[in-house]
Amino acid sequence: MIRVLLVDDQPLIRSGFRALLDLEEDIEVVAEAADGKQALDLAREHLPDVALVDIRMPGVDGIEATARIAADPALAGVHVVILTNYGLDEHVYDALRAGAAGFLVKDIVPDDFLHAVRVAARGDALLAPSITRRLISRYLAQPPTAGPGPGLEELTGREREAVALVARGLSNDEIAGRMVISPMTAKTHVNRAMTKLHARDRAQLVVLAYESGLVTPHTS
Repeated sequence: MIRVLLVDDQPLIRSGFRALLDLEEDIEVVAEAADGKQALDLAREHLPDVALVDIRMPGVDGIEATARIAADPALAGVHVVILTNYGLDEHVYDALRAGAAGFLVKDIVPDDFLHAVRVAARGDALLAPSITRRLISRYLAQPPTAGPGPGLEELTGREREAVALVARGLSNDEIAGRMVISPMTAKTHVNRAMTKLHARDRAQLVVLAYESGLVTPHTS
């Protein structure tokens, strides 16, 4: 059972998402929050698999809520998915850097929304190519100045190759095909890279790949 926390300051939006999720036998909405502070409290109480978090809320917004969840070791299993009204919301990149597993536009069709929840629950990044390429081109070409992170020199050549392919939006199966290895080996390369780079999930691997220059918008 996939446990979901809904976070949005608009009750009507929460009700719509909940009505859709409640129809699924493998998904359970365990709590709803109207702001980021309440979201953090409920995340600690219920330990959901997925937190669907609105990016714009009064008080503690979605970015700060994401950062607080990502910083709490007790919430390591919570995958935050940012909800936005705009595919190129200027704050989406900040949310990914804060630890979000990905983002969804609120006008997403129901089937894609449900698929996205399941993808997030299993720990894969929600980086839809149709939106992400534009996001990367616009924001990751000149990322915000940040302190130095773990170096890519810790990775093996194959792990670096796998990270680059993750950054281009490939799944483990697609990475396996490109690298001519088994899907399990591809997953192992990705997981080892995440461990070495202290990345919370695949979304943060993407951020690290672009910030380090391993991949650029023009080569993605």
